[in-house]
Amino acid sequence: MRQRVVRMALVAGVAVLAMLLLLATCGGGGDDAKDDKPDKPGASEKPRTGPVTGLTVPPAYDTAKGWEITNASPDYAVARGNGLVGYVERTGEDRFRLRTVNAATGKPGWSGEPWHALAGPTKVPRLFAVTKGERQFFVTWSHGKADGDKPSGSFVSLDIYDTVDGARQRIEVPWSGPPSVSGTGPGILIGDGGARSAVVDPESGKISIVVPKDLGYPKGCATCRQLTEVRGLTGKGLLVSGAREFWVRGGWFSRNVAPSGADRAHGVPTSLTSGRVLVRWQKAKEPKKTKKTKKTKRATTHDIWAVHDAATGKALVQIDCHKPAIEPGVHPQAVLSPNGRFLVAGNLAFDLVKRTGRCFEEPDGTRPLTLATVTDEGMAYGARNIRNAAEALAGDGIPYEVDLTTWQPEPLSRNARLPGTEVSGVGVFRWLDTRDRLHLIGYVRAD
Repeated sequence: MRQRVVRMALVAGVAVLAMLLLLATCGGGGDDAKDDKPDKPGASEKPRTGPVTGLTVPPAYDTAKGWEITNASPDYAVARGNGLVGYVERTGEDRFRLRTVNAATGKPGWSGEPWHALAGPTKVPRLFAVTKGERQFFVTWSHGKADGDKPSGSFVSLDIYDTVDGARQRIEVPWSGPPSVSGTGPGILIGDGGARSAVVDPESGKISIVVPKDLGYPKGCATCRQLTEVRGLTGKGLLVSGAREFWVRGGWFSRNVAPSGADRAHGVPTSLTSGRVLVRWQKAKEPKKTKKTKKTKRATTHDIWAVHDAATGKALVQIDCHKPAIEPGVHPQAVLSPNGRFLVAGNLAFDLVKRTGRCFEEPDGTRPLTLATVTDEGMAYGARNIRNAAEALAGDGIPYEVDLTTWQPEPLSRNARLPGTEVSGVGVFRWLDTRDRLHLIGYVRAD
């Protein structure tokens, strides 16, 4: 298996260079690669096919056909190009490896070599997938410092795997504070929740550090320099927001792409996924000299939610929804169907082909339905009486399914579990057993 080790260092001495060269030449051997089997009780097991744990699930799935992994990692990732599901396995006190399973057959795919992560013995490295062009990658990451490093020597350690053959390269980026790491664009974005960020190219391993002065603030936008935050990475560049407006560095500016009826100077990008940006806009108000109308009253009680094309900023579809009674600390994350036609986020759902959408809530805005996932056929799954999508997937609340071709919500069995995603005609479910072991289960879509 190929492996490249790349480390970006702020200060590099002879001893550090020697250590890195030793790691690069010995990365495939030694204690880290001596065993291909879990060597610690509680470690993940290889996928088991045939009869698996029978959960109560939506009727679209056949629980008699599938596969199961016991002691799965909290995160899993999907490579839709070849139908692989990736998960992290603990192989020792502080050693881990990435394994894959073919979603359609349940057979094991390639496995990575074990490695020591910065996460330490009590935590599992995080995992996500990123796509650049036609290539897809699994990325595991952790944050900390190597043994012997000074407190200021902490960094983000990334292991990037080509999903075709598991070829790996390691990238290390100096990072002092708690990082956020994501792969919603054509690269890996590391941020600090503010204006500082780094972008890693998953193909070449090139690291680009972006400081606040290089964010390309739009001319004439005074609020763009207030509460500045890097929101994500698009194919055209970084998506950045200020106090009330937002832009893509070197690309478009929100003031020029506001949807009909929106206040051009008040928009917040809440989520970015696969070339689509979900934006919450304030509604425009009528001039004060006109009489108060139903339209102006609605501007005080409703927001406009719009899905924009990340490359051009063009608004593709928009709907009106009640303003929340209490502002959420975190907005719901957008989820696209694998084919890119449907998008759900919280109580919002959109058909991007028909340019239609719905806000699933009572007429007064109460008792919203929180949607967590959606399939290519437009079947969305979620629950009521919960705070977010994670609670719906954990089995909390009252489960529902919604056919987005008819917009009709239907309650499911009270104890039904919901799929986190669907790939190659298989729904992927997570389940925590009575021994606190997390199971990853794939059920085939019923005929």
